[in-house]
Amino acid sequence: MNFERIQEICTARAGVSEEFPFDEHTLVWKVNGKMFCLMDIRECSSLGLKGDPDKIVEWREQYEQIGTGPYLNSKHWMLVHLEGLNPTFVQSLIEHSYDCVVRKLPKAQRLELEKLNQIP
Repeated sequence: MNFERIQEICTARAGVSEEFPFDEHTLVWKVNGKMFCLMDIRECSSLGLKGDPDKIVEWREQYEQIGTGPYLNSKHWMLVHLEGLNPTFVQSLIEHSYDCVVRKLPKAQRLELEKLNQIP
């Protein structure tokens, strides 16, 4: 999966912004100001994604490409090495990450995003 496809998936949902808060090569996608995905755009070989702690453990056991990453809380974040993973599965991980962040937003923000995301 290439950078353009990842960017397309990340920005397809409502409330998403792209920023470089850490340095000029770590792109971060946020929903309503909360980070859900990050990638080193020099390499484009892995993604940092937020996730449900139980699902993260399950995925780490199932896929050698999913592990922990530097500077990421290993309970709530996973480092996903893209090589060898099905693009559909990677898309589902990105969407899961977005959904995890949205679920933690205040109710009014959450409902507004859910409404916007249902528009075709």
